[in-house]
Amino acid sequence: MFTEVHKNVETKMTKTISVFQDNLNSVRAGRANPSLLDRIMIDYYGAATPLNQVANVSAPEPRMLVISPWDPTLIPVIEKAITSSELGINPSNDGKIIRLSIPMLTEERRRDLTKLVKKMAEEAKVAVRNERRNANEKLKKQEKNGDLTKDDLKEGEEAVQKLTDTYSKKIDEMEKSKEIELLEV
Repeated sequence: MFTEVHKNVETKMTKTISVFQDNLNSVRAGRANPSLLDRIMIDYYGAATPLNQVANVSAPEPRMLVISPWDPTLIPVIEKAITSSELGINPSNDGKIIRLSIPMLTEERRRDLTKLVKKMAEEAKVAVRNERRNANEKLKKQEKNGDLTKDDLKEGEEAVQKLTDTYSKKIDEMEKSKEIELLEV
């Protein structure tokens, strides 16, 4: 029946929300947060590896992150990855650890980050709508094969649309919350 399709769609939409939340956490809002570096990938012996898998990242002060690589030879590679990222932070090191001083956000940078958050939100909504489309196609295929009646198809499509509306609203709320956080700091 369509309940299997419904559960599958809900699982995928929940995953989309989770990925969107992770992306929002990596957007800098003026305070030091180790999750800012979650999307930083470094070249570790030829393999792209997340920074948090080769170093300990901590926030000892509200405006500072400290990166302690487990292999000190990675310091230049980590610095290069951070410098080339969209964070806009210049790293400094003492040979053993890397310090990132988080500057105050300028008004222009806040607007840029707000635009980035809007773009991320739109991408998440597109992913949710794509899941809706895929689910509706599966339902129509089931109806065509005779597994569903026309009424079941209509009911299934309505259930998928309700899920889509719910998850789109969650994305909007998360976007607004992050924008407020960016503009308040």
